[in-house]
Amino acid sequence: MRWKRNLAIVAAVAALATSAACGGGSSLEGSGSSTSASGSTDKGSLTISGQDFTEMQIMAAMYGQVLEADGYSVTTKLVSTRDIYIKQMTSGNVDVVPEYLSGIADFLNTAKNGDNAKPISSNDPTATLSALKPLATDSNISMLEPSEATDQNAFAVTQDYADQNSLKTLSDLGALGDSIKLAAPDDCVGRQDCEAGLKSVYGIDITEVVPLGFGTAQTKDALKTGEVQLGETGTTDGSLSDLGLVLLEDDKGLQPAQNLIPAVNSDFLAQHADVAATLNKLSATLTTDELAAMNLKVDLQRQKPEDVAAEYLSQQGLA
Repeated sequence: MRWKRNLAIVAAVAALATSAACGGGSSLEGSGSSTSASGSTDKGSLTISGQDFTEMQIMAAMYGQVLEADGYSVTTKLVSTRDIYIKQMTSGNVDVVPEYLSGIADFLNTAKNGDNAKPISSNDPTATLSALKPLATDSNISMLEPSEATDQNAFAVTQDYADQNSLKTLSDLGALGDSIKLAAPDDCVGRQDCEAGLKSVYGIDITEVVPLGFGTAQTKDALKTGEVQLGETGTTDGSLSDLGLVLLEDDKGLQPAQNLIPAVNSDFLAQHADVAATLNKLSATLTTDELAAMNLKVDLQRQKPEDVAAEYLSQQGLA
């Protein structure tokens, strides 16, 4: 599930990521600061939350900046796990969160129906959103429009290995018949979206899962040195090309749709309907490649998430 691997990303980029412009004022864990809106109309205050890793720091900064431009006073408070901010959003202590479609869908599903509940997510974003909305409504959460940008689990090989074996998809790798060592997090073994699914859906002969983490430098180094042939990362990992790595297409839809999508407290939205138009307009501009490029600026170029967000919004004419 998306929320579990977010924790791995936090560890993987902790040395590189710069904290987003965050704010106090709620009972959530984490550090931050509040910012007053610069718009001519004072529409009141709101709180943004989410998980504290690079991509969410950028997304929270973009949400905050477009809402400030609309006249809101924004406080941002990023935390460690989804369960913290979902409780706060349900109760009304958090108003807005940048979310992942299948991540929040499966979280709310298991929260209501138990850990053994059948997942409601799939590779189809429309179907996943349709299944999510009733659960979100029950939790006092309104889902807005998903963006094209998606951050799914993905699997990389070296460009040389792909070229030598004419690999473009995970099906190609399965058909190759090679014995494959996979660098991934500890919990990959037995997971349908990882080792188990690669075997059952794609017929890939995974002989060993080397526990080097999700998208870490260690996983990428193991790929480059040939210690492993396959490594798990994400579709918005902007560092791959420079490292001579390439993603294999998930051509059978093993990974659930993880489109970026705004989630808003329903009571707050009822009183501030304009927030939907503002956030939906931002979502409509986002692509996976653009999100990957922004992540790269923070993780490798050491730019601040709020500066990267401001540059993107300026380019799009949004703030």
